[in-house]
Amino acid sequence: MNPDETAGTRSCALPACMVVEAAGAFYMAESPDGTIYRCRTIPLTKTENEGTSLVAVGDMVLLRLSPGEGAVPEAVIVTVLRRHSALCRKRDIRRNRSKEKVQVIAANIDQLVVVSSAFDPPPNLRLIDRYLAFAESEQLEPLLVVNKADLDPMGDAVRSMELYRDLGFRVLHLSAKKGAGMDRFLAALDGRVSAFSGHSGVGKSSLINRILGQQLLTTSRTSIRTGKGVHTTSRSVMLRLPGGGHVIDTPGIREFSLSGISRENLRFFFREFLPLMPSCSFSSCSHTVEPGCAVRSAVSTGLLHPSRYESYLALYEGLEDGD
Repeated sequence: MNPDETAGTRSCALPACMVVEAAGAFYMAESPDGTIYRCRTIPLTKTENEGTSLVAVGDMVLLRLSPGEGAVPEAVIVTVLRRHSALCRKRDIRRNRSKEKVQVIAANIDQLVVVSSAFDPPPNLRLIDRYLAFAESEQLEPLLVVNKADLDPMGDAVRSMELYRDLGFRVLHLSAKKGAGMDRFLAALDGRVSAFSGHSGVGKSSLINRILGQQLLTTSRTSIRTGKGVHTTSRSVMLRLPGGGHVIDTPGIREFSLSGISRENLRFFFREFLPLMPSCSFSSCSHTVEPGCAVRSAVSTGLLHPSRYESYLALYEGLEDGD
């Protein structure tokens, strides 16, 4: 037996490390002192997260050093520790070799940065509400960022986002191209693990390039497979911020599912519904058709914003009972 394959039964000499890059069967993990290890899993790798991807960017893992001749120290992943949050996609077990039901796109996120743009395309409130419901369900702190503020001279995007400010969400209007508002943005990212999400064309990559300088555009990272420099935008990667904290730039992150949200519990993830729910005639009110619904009444009288309620109904129809 390969000595590495017995590693799961041995004690780990290294502290817990964070997976900062994933490409196929190989990973890069960063220790608390900043050392980077090139890693892989073994048949005896254990996980505290059953039924999902074995390893994802953002995971905390226990490692054991293994022999290697490359410039980067090599290790095997002994244990994947329990995640406190995850961005996921549902998967068809008939169409993936691992037979996992849920693919984890990124793990252990502190903050979900929802990026939209002031113009071309304009803010998509329905999509923003989907992200916010997910953030509430995972107890992630959302940050709403409106890029291309320089293309909003009449303030249309500012007005469209006022409803979110009124609900207590943080909203930043900035311009990656002009650099406006970037100081406040960096302060909001400081010390946190932030995942960026948003519709295509909103300037997510431009924002990351702005806050990281040329890091995304150079070959400053070492290829997991070859040891050579490669561009970092084509694979799952976590990037360290100059002032502390990390951002996750992950292909397909816009497509995560509302994992763990069902028709029965969706109402708990629209924060403005919560103070009204005790006044509904039925404790299990879905806020869709029931008589005596305080939420529907508040919409009709203008106490709740109609676009938020329309988003709720659209999400409700797209969910299944008990999922």
